Amino acid sequence: MSTISIYNYNKTFKLENGKKLRKLEIAYQTYGKLNAKKDNVIWACHALTANSDVLDWWKGLFGNNALFNPDEHFIICANVLGSHYGSTNPLSTNPVTGQPYYLAFPEFTIRDLVAAHRLLAAHLGISTVKVLIGGSLGGQQALEWAITDNNAIENLILVATNAVHSPWGIAFNESQRLSITTDRSFYAQKPDGGLKGLKVARSIALLSYRTYDAYSATQLESVNDKIGSFRASSYQNYQGEKLCKRFNAYSYWYLSKAMDSHNVSRNRNSVIDALALVKANTLVIGIENDILFPLAEQEFMAENIPGAEFQSLKSAYGHDGFLIETDALTNVIGNFLKESVHKKIIKLHKTA
Repeated sequence: MSTISIYNYNKTFKLENGKKLRKLEIAYQTYGKLNAKKDNVIWACHALTANSDVLDWWKGLFGNNALFNPDEHFIICANVLGSHYGSTNPLSTNPVTGQPYYLAFPEFTIRDLVAAHRLLAAHLGISTVKVLIGGSLGGQQALEWAITDNNAIENLILVATNAVHSPWGIAFNESQRLSITTDRSFYAQKPDGGLKGLKVARSIALLSYRTYDAYSATQLESVNDKIGSFRASSYQNYQGEKLCKRFNAYSYWYLSKAMDSHNVSRNRNSVIDALALVKANTLVIGIENDILFPLAEQEFMAENIPGAEFQSLKSAYGHDGFLIETDALTNVIGNFLKESVHKKIIKLHKTA
């Protein structure tokens, strides 16, 4: 078992846009023990509304009997800046006013999420990460980290993610933010502000996470005489309400903007030049019917990261398959890491 720890960064945290945060807090969880060589670190970067409990939300890939288990590895997952689950976010107290930030919270980027991760790594005495893995927003973080600090990551695993967030993805996020801002309570300076809008945003998001076939398989009516109260309608309402019980509209609004900011070529020559900076042994995994992060985006990364390997997975669930198809992920990632060890041994023999 693991409990949430809080790292308090006592210096001013400067964001990519030049704005500053005081009293930055980073919530994180660790599992297992760091070995003497400090070479057994598995760092998981979470997606948009997840938290630092990776053994909970990535069951099957992480866990006591899983590929990434606390018996062998020192597993770390940090809650991202701006999130609802313990790190500094829009509902945190602004030290200047003594009140929650709400919409006075400064906007931040994927690079700021990575900068916070790196501060935590330094605090924990970790200079190298054996495996850095993330899917979706988590994959954006992992890629940016592997470029920014390219000597620190030994193995990089990118799942259902991209090098630049697409106009299509930004359009989905903007549609969700529009739904949040049509809820007038979003501007009411209350912790539960914007929840009606957030419910709609989640409903929109689900359409990008799943597929036509997934809805046909799970929400198809069993009778033919209905003219209302359809299962698909109930499902959208249920999922929206479920998120509203565990998240806040302000964090969602800011984190979706951070996802939009993802572009590894910013202040670098080009996307291809930026990807060429990755030194980690890299595996890129895509989901064949992912409409939010289409397979072409993963193929592009694999083609331009030096020596990267590419694998595609079939899933009925579209983008959400990266959280669901853990048996397939275990097989693909397990084989990749075994091959990585083999390559490392051969390299050592050649240099001996």
